[in-house]
Amino acid sequence: MGALDISIVGPAIPSIESFLKLGPRFSGWIFSIYVLFNLIGISLFARLSDIYGRRNIYISALAVFAAGSLIVSLSQSFNTLLIGRAVQGFGASGIFPVASALVGDIFPPAKRGRILGLIGAVFGLAFLMGPFIAGILLHYFEWHSLFIINLPVSLVLIYYSWKVLPSVPNKNVSRIDWVGIITLGIALAGFTLSVNNINASGIHSGLLAYGFILPFSIALIAFLIFMTVEKRAKDPVIEFSFFSNRQIVIAGIIAMATGAVQACFVFIPKFVVQNFSVTPSAASFMLTPFVLATAIGSPVFGRLIDKYGAKKIVVTGLLLLSSGFFMLSLKGSQKAIYYFSGVLVGLGLSVLAGSSLRYIVLNNTSAEDRATSQGMVTIFISIGQITGTAVIGLLLASMSGSNIFGTIFAGVSILLLAMVLLSFGLENKVIPKTEQS
Repeated sequence: MGALDISIVGPAIPSIESFLKLGPRFSGWIFSIYVLFNLIGISLFARLSDIYGRRNIYISALAVFAAGSLIVSLSQSFNTLLIGRAVQGFGASGIFPVASALVGDIFPPAKRGRILGLIGAVFGLAFLMGPFIAGILLHYFEWHSLFIINLPVSLVLIYYSWKVLPSVPNKNVSRIDWVGIITLGIALAGFTLSVNNINASGIHSGLLAYGFILPFSIALIAFLIFMTVEKRAKDPVIEFSFFSNRQIVIAGIIAMATGAVQACFVFIPKFVVQNFSVTPSAASFMLTPFVLATAIGSPVFGRLIDKYGAKKIVVTGLLLLSSGFFMLSLKGSQKAIYYFSGVLVGLGLSVLAGSSLRYIVLNNTSAEDRATSQGMVTIFISIGQITGTAVIGLLLASMSGSNIFGTIFAGVSILLLAMVLLSFGLENKVIPKTEQS
């Protein structure tokens, strides 16, 4: 449901703009406000699930998401639409981290890779089906129907979550660090706003603009306060001892690079339209190799992680990604090369966006910090997505030439090669099948 809600919105943007009489500048906030409140809520829902049990908080997150969907589906103004998207993003912030933490609660270490891989496969398939479902619904109904569909799905999920999921509060965590959650939320919100407000007319002028400096300064101050508070907190939002673990630090850096790659993926349809002279609709269909490879690769690589350990699989995924983007930078205008590169990129993303990084973090944190650590991975990926989107957007706005995408893809390939070198610092521990959590 979370993946569908992201991919299903894109085809509806023209209809929403027409219905609410919006310009492209304002419609971008339909995405941005969702991401912003998603970031703000991650730490809160993750810590709440550590204290009160996964089931209760998972159901609460689903209910909030459903409420946001209802608000959006009933909206008749831009302000109401943004409120609904903000509520949706806030609710969605508790879905994926808590689900990933549940994997650690329910399954023994020897099976966690394949289960996280299955979650990644579902996510990839949902992304693939989103535009098709949107196209069918928009053919017969108004854009509001795309959000109404979340309501019956949410009810079914809430019912089965209540029946099936365990909910055992963790006695080792007893309080919520409200000051830490608020200051971290302000820091993330300020960073998101500052990056989205950079003037596209030029990087230098954009960084000196009031719209960038003010929110970035607020973000920096809030982050410094957050660090000070967390060092003294009894039950901090983020254990800074996490960062004394080299495995978690490496996984976090690779997670940010993964987010940047996902941001680059957003611009590939524009590359397809320019290079193959097709309509935006046809360009969406030409993304099929990317998404199918991700959906197929996620469960396969998840099982391979259980068998061979995370290090070898992460290195393999990074090499596949780097090779795919390198081929796109050189020969991406040739259709056969484009499709082959798409398969490489999709397989690489299935490793990094699927199970591997969450597997590493999950097996390097205690039971009482599972949801918090998984939320931390989500935050790292989101920061990479936000930064990558802003940087690529600025490059497209400030640079000219027919091979601008080739330059961007080559830069992404180099970044991924650097991540390959970094990933050699990972351990390659293979957990025996008989070991239980």
